[in-house]
Amino acid sequence: MSKGWSKTIEAGGKWSGVIGRGKLIRLTALEGGANVSAMLFSAADLNERYNMPDTLKAQHTSHLTKGNVLMSDNGRAMASIVEDELGWHDPLGGYTSRKLTDERYGATTYQELRNAWLRSGQENLAVELVRSGMGVRDLMPVVNWFSKISCDEQGDMHYAEHHCQAGSAVTLRTEMDVLLVLSNTPNPLDARRDYPSVPVLIEVLAAEAVDREHDYCVNYRAENRRAFENTWEYDALRGGE
Repeated sequence: MSKGWSKTIEAGGKWSGVIGRGKLIRLTALEGGANVSAMLFSAADLNERYNMPDTLKAQHTSHLTKGNVLMSDNGRAMASIVEDELGWHDPLGGYTSRKLTDERYGATTYQELRNAWLRSGQENLAVELVRSGMGVRDLMPVVNWFSKISCDEQGDMHYAEHHCQAGSAVTLRTEMDVLLVLSNTPNPLDARRDYPSVPVLIEVLAAEAVDREHDYCVNYRAENRRAFENTWEYDALRGGE
């Protein structure tokens, strides 16, 4: 990868930013047991956003890994997973609330502990949404990078505690200009009683141009190609390539 921008998101931290089309977003767990909740919006129109049901239905899966595409509610490819060292990321578990965080880890407040207080995913995501002119009504299903959630025959969901090892990484490629919103807070199905303390490195780097005939993500499924074609058509009509 070429030299680009990077930042470490500390445990309990949050971040959001606009990332242009044709970039690589590499997330690396600096310790084991990481979980980063992510939302994705079109930077050109914040009303267009990642759609979890359509993403899973179109790709016939209940988890995300290399080859999968994050699709918008307009059927366009927003970002694709081009590298993955874990093979499984959770799109089902959601994010933690203030109530769950207090009950599981003990009540803390900013007034008492300042920056050491235990943040919830809901609060972190809401704060970052406000920075872009949105609010709690714009909260939606997230992708929990580094977490594995499986379902049994009864429909019960189970968290795999030792799924993410230190150094594990996943790399996305942006297929349109996106607003990425992140919360480095525990997966709500992680039953450990100690608040996970895992910093995560985010790097943004230039990506090579997509080879439309041979690209792994474009050709992963017929539904993926249709989503890419919708994005390419949208770009062409807006004056892009």
